[in-house]
Amino acid sequence: MSRLVSVRWLLVKDLRILQRSPVLLGTLVIYPIVIALLIGFAISNPPGRPRVAVYSGVTAGRGTVAFGSQRISLSKYAKELYSSIDPLHAASPQQARADVRDGQALAALIIPSDIDQQIQQLIETGDGNPTVQIVLNDRNPLERALVQQAIQARVDDVQTAVSRQLIKLVITDLQKVLGGGSVSFLGHTINLLGLRGVRAIAQTTIGSLPKHSSLRPALAQVADFVNVAIDGLALASPQIGGVATPLTVHESDVSGATTPTTSYAIAIAVVVLLMFVTLLLAAGMLALERSENAYRRLVRGLVRPELLLAEKIVLASVCALAMTLATSAVISIFAPLDWSRFVLWVVGLAVGGAAFSALGVAVGALARDVSVASLLAFLISLPVAFIALVPSTSVSGGLSSVLGVISFVFPFRAALEAVSNAFTASQPTIALPLLHLAVLALVFVALGRVALSRFGER
Repeated sequence: MSRLVSVRWLLVKDLRILQRSPVLLGTLVIYPIVIALLIGFAISNPPGRPRVAVYSGVTAGRGTVAFGSQRISLSKYAKELYSSIDPLHAASPQQARADVRDGQALAALIIPSDIDQQIQQLIETGDGNPTVQIVLNDRNPLERALVQQAIQARVDDVQTAVSRQLIKLVITDLQKVLGGGSVSFLGHTINLLGLRGVRAIAQTTIGSLPKHSSLRPALAQVADFVNVAIDGLALASPQIGGVATPLTVHESDVSGATTPTTSYAIAIAVVVLLMFVTLLLAAGMLALERSENAYRRLVRGLVRPELLLAEKIVLASVCALAMTLATSAVISIFAPLDWSRFVLWVVGLAVGGAAFSALGVAVGALARDVSVASLLAFLISLPVAFIALVPSTSVSGGLSSVLGVISFVFPFRAALEAVSNAFTASQPTIALPLLHLAVLALVFVALGRVALSRFGER
């Protein structure tokens, strides 16, 4: 009984501690609810359709391929492709590429004006290479791969549907050539006797001729030729093989260069390390000032609160910069990194570390306790990194907008863009993410300064 009483008093004590730490208590309540809501929205909403700039040079009323008596409408299959993307119609191939370059679309699909004629030539002669172009965004390898898979899957579906119908038509007409029937060609209906009919007539004629007739060898050659033709047509002709994949997809990147997947993975690893070190160190060191009862003595002296925040940011940023540069140098032994851009490595990691450190001091000022600050920094880090890495096309439009706002107000995505550019020079410019990080740092410093107004309170 005494043990149960002791446990009860321990529980009461811990609950009172939680009551005195409203930030921790609120985080423990809100955190699982937010995570559950995000997962629920992701599960209940279908993936968003990637926004793709589309240029089609095929004018209205065209896009029909003729094969014998049959007509195949390519526009029907184009509609199936459009159903899986969010099309942004472009007036020219140049505009489609510009839409990708400006970020209005994740990819561009360019269909030449003579695609129907190219397929027609492939069907009739077995020659030709009908080609459509896909221009991919070169900024984010994860988004690029997702869009590439979405478009390629639909193009494969179109190719499969078209090739099946074409092959069916070819086989139907070949059966008529073998067994006889009527075929429409150039607007005329032709009645075919069929190779089997020719063989039967030749064999019957040979049997009715005298044994030593001079016509028998010639008719025997005809019968042998017909047998070879029948056996040959029983197999697929080169033209059938040619239409099995009637479209060739030519892929390119909007600026001619792209972020290698390996380099992007290295950038992610380095930024995650940068985030953890700066957040934990800045938040913990600032909260330690209060736990050690040093804050009041400092501010009563010559140390202004702004100077204290700046010192913690510099400390965390310098420590994280040293660790991440050392990590990058070791990784470069196993994977290629452009050492000629080392200065940009330093700039990207330093500015990113400053933004994360500013977030850390804001967390430390709000928490006011070392353990609470460390826990909050850890709880913030994981979802922020995860949300920033979720491709926008993998979730529905509404959830994508919410995740985009969250990624914008936290430093991870901007830091990743800056470091990725510093490593490979594949991003359009490093200036924009650096400016984004600088603004976020100022905002978090301001939040930290406001929180410091009650930092010394008990």
